[in-house]
Amino acid sequence: MKKPLQEIKVAHSPDSDDAFMFYALATNKVGIPGVKFTHVLSDIEDLNRRALAGEFEVSAVSFHAYPYLQDRYRLLNHGGSVGYGYGPMIVAAHPMSTEEALSKTIAIAGERTTSALALRLCSPEVKTVIMPFDHIIDAIVEGRVEAGLLIHEGQLTYSASGLHKVLDLGRWWLEETSLPLPLGGNVVRRDIPEAFAVKLSKVLKASIQYGLDHRDEALAYAHQFARDMDTHLADQFVGMYVNERTLAYGADDKRAITELLNRAHQAGIIPVAPKLDFLD
Repeated sequence: MKKPLQEIKVAHSPDSDDAFMFYALATNKVGIPGVKFTHVLSDIEDLNRRALAGEFEVSAVSFHAYPYLQDRYRLLNHGGSVGYGYGPMIVAAHPMSTEEALSKTIAIAGERTTSALALRLCSPEVKTVIMPFDHIIDAIVEGRVEAGLLIHEGQLTYSASGLHKVLDLGRWWLEETSLPLPLGGNVVRRDIPEAFAVKLSKVLKASIQYGLDHRDEALAYAHQFARDMDTHLADQFVGMYVNERTLAYGADDKRAITELLNRAHQAGIIPVAPKLDFLD
């Protein structure tokens, strides 16, 4: 009798950068014999919440969320979304100073997103309201909020809606620390035997490498996940968040993750002391 395939759930956001990263795995260009990969697509705040329950063997998560997950998951050494001098940005319906924007109630995509953490580190007393990340631009345009914190493709498309950039938190963090801003990474569940977890890590890294080596092919696939973006903008967005840093964290990336989470813990934003644990 044929042995049933082992199912591994791989969870990530339905965005063009993640689609590019997981293209080869999703289309069976790479794989592991005897393993069926099931892709679960959801927004990052939902992934953070579901990872708390250990729902997925492999998941993309916010670095902000990792200390809450660290007893259940280990970090992979690849798959990170890191912005060097760019990242989540505060935008508004009309030009305003950073001080004015930070006095408003700012729409954010989720309490444990790294964008929300960076905002809190930048302005500890800021007032926020949570809404789905892809509703924030409309909420500003319609006047339901005066300012919002954009993640994903909104960082490139906001001006098409007549909005104005107030502050790029990736630029703020670079000026503050001389480090890139690590936004999210991939994790693997601790109850998976280490030898098999290493196999999973290798195939996930191979998927990223395949996309980078077959860029046009992977971009064509990823473009179907690019909300309101033409091919040029989708290419630009993927290039921002899937690159050599995504293949393997550099020393400055790991310093940045440590600095970000330690600052958050010292500020009382994250109650648990972060313990970074990379599988490879």
